[in-house]
Amino acid sequence: MSEVKLKIDGNKGFFYIDVDGKHEAMMTFVFAGDKQIIIDHTEVNPGNEGKGFGKQMVSKAVEYARENGIKIIPLCPFAKSVFNKVQEFRDVL
Repeated sequence: MSEVKLKIDGNKGFFYIDVDGKHEAMMTFVFAGDKQIIIDHTEVNPGNEGKGFGKQMVSKAVEYARENGIKIIPLCPFAKSVFNKVQEFRDVL
């Protein structure tokens, strides 16, 4: 399982997965005030389909939200579909 990392720059940020030093997957978000983030885009490089990278990043976002007492608005269709499928994640919506 790959490690999901987080980078925050001002009012936006992204979760990402590096493989051999290269970004292979990224999920971007923006802060909406102090207590919400909006996930707006998820991207996984070709050749990495089916590895679960997208779901791992959503899972990391949920963990981040719980640790920081914030909520997630999944505008990205992929992230939204993960929240629809995984009931345990819905406490942060």
